Amino acid sequence: MTGRDEGADLYPIDPSPVVILVRPQLAENIGSVARAMGNGGLFHLRLVSPRDGWPQDRAFRTASGAVRILEAASLHETVADAVADLHRVFATCPRPRHIVKPLLTARGAAAELRAIGARGLRMGLLFGPERAGLDNDDIAHADSLIRYPLNPGFMSLNLAQAVMVMAYEWWMAGEAVPSRVLQTHKTRVATKSELENFLAHLIAECDASGFLRNAPKRPGMVRNIRHFFQRGEVTEQELRTLHGIVTELAHGHGLRARDSGIETG
Repeated sequence: MTGRDEGADLYPIDPSPVVILVRPQLAENIGSVARAMGNGGLFHLRLVSPRDGWPQDRAFRTASGAVRILEAASLHETVADAVADLHRVFATCPRPRHIVKPLLTARGAAAELRAIGARGLRMGLLFGPERAGLDNDDIAHADSLIRYPLNPGFMSLNLAQAVMVMAYEWWMAGEAVPSRVLQTHKTRVATKSELENFLAHLIAECDASGFLRNAPKRPGMVRNIRHFFQRGEVTEQELRTLHGIVTELAHGHGLRARDSGIETG
């Protein structure tokens, strides 16, 4: 199978970039790439001169459910053939090179790819062979370079990991889910009215137990109690306050029970 992949006809409704693996060496890596692509919503795969030919059973065994991506993958003899129908091409480039091209992070590239896709243009992502990466002739087919801002002392990614980083950033660039939510399971977030009702109850019990008997300190202690329940991060002082509340409430309950003749032990 050569030329454009079958998925190319889906571009008007699916503007995701094509992942192009240049001279991949291991079939297992190709399968793992398909798995990473599926996670990030990338579905178009092109292979340029895989070392062991194509298809490879080992790739399908490691795809973990992403078999359709491999089945739709196209085989190309050259990078020029693999990118011929694309409008913009980005090349991953982990090593410094003496090339004058725009250099983007994975996040920056994902945002630009989203904008390109929104204009109805086709785009591709070039990934080089596992051992050496893309060479200068490969990169000559790209408009822009992508470099991941990772630990400069250790920037070793395997092929599937490199694709996963871009797949994740591509997905997040179009993800509308808030970056932080509160998981409430079967309950819900309390209203301010419900919280105020609880605080009034708690403070009344603190007064009844004698915990707030120090009149000069009472306003500040009440504020501390309120602050604790208005946010989720507890300080050491708040913990000591809570210990005091529990101790006084228990002591007050014991005194009331003794005075009324009720056994508490």
